[in-house]
Amino acid sequence: MVLSDTDITSRIRSGELNIEPHESDNIEPASVDLRLGKEAKLVRSKASGTTKTAVINVSNDDVEEKLQFEQLESPFNINPETFVLTTTMERVEIPDDMVAHVLGRSSLGRLGISVHQTAGYIDPGFNGQITLELSNHGPAPVQLEPGQRICQIVFEELSSKS
Repeated sequence: MVLSDTDITSRIRSGELNIEPHESDNIEPASVDLRLGKEAKLVRSKASGTTKTAVINVSNDDVEEKLQFEQLESPFNINPETFVLTTTMERVEIPDDMVAHVLGRSSLGRLGISVHQTAGYIDPGFNGQITLELSNHGPAPVQLEPGQRICQIVFEELSSKS
């Protein structure tokens, strides 16, 4: 069962669910908007700029060895066909009887921005900032700034504690 705004607020007030820093204005009818954190890293192949592309074999290679991470200044532009790792501003602590899903905001989706590739599921007991895998699938660069609403998190109750 997806939690409503009333249930989310009740769980936050009781301390069962923790979102810090918490802004009550970010609670939507069945989700909570989360904001873009300050750290952002551009991810590209170390072979970028050459005629050869580095192929990453996830079962054999040290993936980190074949990738290059470039710290971005704030605000930053995310260009078409660009992949950026960042986090939410908020730290989220999910109790053992809930799971969560991170979803993109439609206002950014209409510009071609996706906020995660496959890692939108948050397990029971998670405690930390949520890593976002931003991509621009649109035709134009999009400027993003720390503190802006970047995604939403939807909470679901489990049938029993994990």
